[in-house]
Amino acid sequence: MDRRLPPTGNWRAIVHPRATEAVFDVAQHPCSPALAPFVAYLWTVEWDLPVGRRHVQRVLPNPSVHLSFEPERSRVTGPLRRSTHGYELAGRGRVVGVRFRPGGARPWLSGPVSALTDREVPVAAMADLDADTLRARVRDAPDTVSAVALVDAALVPLRPEPDPAVGRADELVRLVDAEPAIRRIEDLAARLATTPRSLQRFCAEWIGVGPKELVRWARLHEAAGRAAAGPVDWAALAIELGYADQAHLVRDFTRVVGEPPAHYARTETA
Repeated sequence: MDRRLPPTGNWRAIVHPRATEAVFDVAQHPCSPALAPFVAYLWTVEWDLPVGRRHVQRVLPNPSVHLSFEPERSRVTGPLRRSTHGYELAGRGRVVGVRFRPGGARPWLSGPVSALTDREVPVAAMADLDADTLRARVRDAPDTVSAVALVDAALVPLRPEPDPAVGRADELVRLVDAEPAIRRIEDLAARLATTPRSLQRFCAEWIGVGPKELVRWARLHEAAGRAAAGPVDWAALAIELGYADQAHLVRDFTRVVGEPPAHYARTETA
């Protein structure tokens, strides 16, 4: 069964989530048990816009690798370090995507996940399948559940052997997300009983970005989620998230998200 996403929570990865509710429908779908060692979930987006209307949707930086089948193309998208990457929607369409667990894409690749950072590559870089045919079948499927089943079934026979390092990468990202008190690489390395240098190497190989970026993104996702949920005391939030002061939070948010947090919040609550 699919699960409709609320305007906060998992919507925190979407820039201006409330504005999207009138534009497209997004849902999560569980993957089959065979893919669970690698995949967090499959997702769908469907839209039907009036003639002449277009919508560009941005996403917040995140450490996930996505495999997507879209109306005009299929692709693998690596971790994104800025929210400047936009997806343009027009007419009527559907996308089925696969969100890999942190580290879950590495067994499917011939090299480190960092080679995908801020990049898009063909599906062939990850899976030996006829991407054009599968994309057409996704487009023509009668509903999202059927479309998701097509993608899941196509990937199951191609899955690599599970690797315990995927679990370690997933645990690392969950730890950073769950504990805002972790503010430095040294803090994270100590919690994981490793050295900062080893941690940086592991993150490059399995997650695609460094631990410093993971900590920053966790803070900014929380800040964007708060803005989408209602009024924010930015000075208090800066302290809560471990910034030296509000000015540091504002600079970080503006650089990564592309607009100041106060403007972002006004747009969300307008």
